[in-house]
Amino acid sequence: MNLSMKWLSDYIKADMDIKDFCHGMTMSGSKVEGYEKEGEEITNVVVGKISEITNHENSDHLLICQIDVGKENLIQIVTGANNIKVGDLVPVALDGANLPNGVKIKKGKLRGVESHGMLCSIAELNLTQNDFPYAVTDGIFIIQEECEIGEDIHSAVGINDTSVEFEITSNRPDCLSVIGLAREASATFGLPLNVKTPQYNKNNEDIKNYINVEIENTNLCKRYSAGIVTDVKIESSPRWMRERLRASGIRPINNLVDITNYVMLEYGQPMHAFDLKYVENSKIVVRNAKENEQIMTLDGVERKLSPEMLIISDDKKPIAVAGVMGGEHSGIMSDTNTVVFESAYFEPVSVRTTAKKLGMRTDSSSRFEKGLDQKGTLRALERAFELVEKLGAGKIVGSIIDIDNSDNEANQVEFNPDWINSFLGTNIPREDMIKYLEKLDFKVDGNVVISPSFRIDIECKADIAEEIARIFGYNSISSKELRGLAKAKLTDDQKFIRSLENTMTSIGCYQIMTYSFTSPKCFDKINLPIDSVLRKTVTIKNPLGEDTSIMRTTIIPSMLEILSRNYNNRNETARLFEIGNEYIHTSDTTLPEEPLRLAIGMYGSAIDFYDLKGCVEAILDSNGICNVEYERISTGESFDEKSAFHPGRSAVIIKDGKEIGILGEIHPIVSANYEIETKVYVAKIKIPELISISKIEKTYTALPKYPSTTRDLSLLCDDSIPVASLEKIIKNSIGNILEKITLFDVYKGKQIEEGKKSVSFSMVLRSHNETLTDEHADKAMKKTLKELSQAGAELRL
Repeated sequence: MNLSMKWLSDYIKADMDIKDFCHGMTMSGSKVEGYEKEGEEITNVVVGKISEITNHENSDHLLICQIDVGKENLIQIVTGANNIKVGDLVPVALDGANLPNGVKIKKGKLRGVESHGMLCSIAELNLTQNDFPYAVTDGIFIIQEECEIGEDIHSAVGINDTSVEFEITSNRPDCLSVIGLAREASATFGLPLNVKTPQYNKNNEDIKNYINVEIENTNLCKRYSAGIVTDVKIESSPRWMRERLRASGIRPINNLVDITNYVMLEYGQPMHAFDLKYVENSKIVVRNAKENEQIMTLDGVERKLSPEMLIISDDKKPIAVAGVMGGEHSGIMSDTNTVVFESAYFEPVSVRTTAKKLGMRTDSSSRFEKGLDQKGTLRALERAFELVEKLGAGKIVGSIIDIDNSDNEANQVEFNPDWINSFLGTNIPREDMIKYLEKLDFKVDGNVVISPSFRIDIECKADIAEEIARIFGYNSISSKELRGLAKAKLTDDQKFIRSLENTMTSIGCYQIMTYSFTSPKCFDKINLPIDSVLRKTVTIKNPLGEDTSIMRTTIIPSMLEILSRNYNNRNETARLFEIGNEYIHTSDTTLPEEPLRLAIGMYGSAIDFYDLKGCVEAILDSNGICNVEYERISTGESFDEKSAFHPGRSAVIIKDGKEIGILGEIHPIVSANYEIETKVYVAKIKIPELISISKIEKTYTALPKYPSTTRDLSLLCDDSIPVASLEKIIKNSIGNILEKITLFDVYKGKQIEEGKKSVSFSMVLRSHNETLTDEHADKAMKKTLKELSQAGAELRL
């Protein structure tokens, strides 16, 4: 709903700053999406009067104009327009002016003659002929409005309104109107509301001399009000009406059509006007459509009707789809003389069903389907008549037809101030509650609240509490903890996941979330063996498509898809992680297992295997997990995804003989399958296994009392011996006095025999019970060298 602030000022003097207005309305329950100041992009454009026109010496079509822009200031402008004459008032964009769509005006020369601005057309001011019917589309805008020379163009032609966009929830159709929002603004800001009863003059004729109305289905049409206007004059609406319709997002057409749109926006009640000469036998029947009946609607489309649809017909044919759109011959033509104004209440579900089946969504149907005030039809009809008289658009027949089958009983809800205060956690006096409700047109009678007819959303005492709360002010209600037997808190597993997320983000990784359903093609893309158990999946019965037809059994393809997308969007580097479930098929009769997994993925020119391994080690360290081993991928038989990894640049993560993860460089073929032309590194860690071995509680360790000693070892061994196995032997051999071991060199070169490598470690030894002697340290080193020798590693001399 777009609200014109000029229009709102007819009912309430909301002259506060627009930002304060928007904030206040949002806080009281009428959410503001934004606001737009009309013509805000136009600057330095004024009304000018053409004082002199001469031909350009160097051009056959250019004219040189002397323009009076006020204060006896004449400027020269060269133009190619041919619809101007001396004395015309025109919009003048001065030097430095800004126009819509980023157009900037600068003085310059045209064929050697100086021009100090530009004369504007309606299109250049972002206007149309609907806004100013007298204007031409292919020439300069000749202003016929009452204005002053030098006056700013905004006020001169009325492009100075502010339009506020509201998001109106489906349970508040009363706010789909200017009066409805004015009522809310009145209650919000404590300002008086001025809504007048429509007044108009009518003749003494009887409407039954013109038209008869019959309602066959009173369940779908609870109320039908109709009136007649004769001696109709079809012309353009006055400027004030066109301005308000434009600010509300409605295109002005002519006075009769504009009146129905104006009333719909003002009162929230859709209306329709029929040309009486197209109503066969002057009879209107509200009925259900017949089988295979058709109607040509105002948009020029032939539509097939069905029996559940409610229509307006004459004595022979349909002339409108009730609540949705009129028929082709029901519109207002240039020769229209007598008009039937219709204002009705149609059952919301029926309108919604009909509009959806016909594929039509109109301003009218969107209001009807939310539910309207059944008492509002007559008020809207009277307002339309008032506007007809004000615009001089015709003569109003003295009587009307009002067939009322609506439920006129007022809705009543229990009023219990004590319960309301308990429910809201407030201490609002009863008198204040009544005052807040009366601001919204509710009435309090003893222990009962009587809601106004336009508030169709009020059903129970909680609704009354909400009305009081929003006018009292949500910010005025103090915060309180939820009442219950126990305070809500995170489980240990939830705390672990949050800690894991914090660790990953702290080392520079971005979290992603992907869908758990995927395509069967992902298995081929990661080179998964044909006989892999991971190919047995849970299949979705009604998938959106093949790409989302199964539940994933491995999270690695999901990570590779996102890495591929980033790479192909030319992101030079990526460091991502995801915590998500895999769905492992167990049997056709039981639900799948849903183990939680951590996936890490990265690529970039400065990223290698050890960056990925560092991320894994950061996770392990943060959870107190030590003595983890990394073994070649070929030993990790339980990881079926091993086929996705480069065999020589990947490893399985093992703790106490159990595999808890896999990491490494993705196989080049797999990278190519995902259209990634650089090295990609991925890790997958089993979270349940990680939780079972983590040591969350931190224990205090005193600073060492005794000094340490260092030893270095340079070993010569076969190139095939993993460095990690040598490190493991050293740790086991030295025992508790080994405080730290660091690999500082791996060398293969001319001084080393072919097929051999040199591996160097630095070790810190310390005893926590006594000062470590050289003799004790040498003894430990001697034992270590013996163990290394048996494993095929000798001391390098």
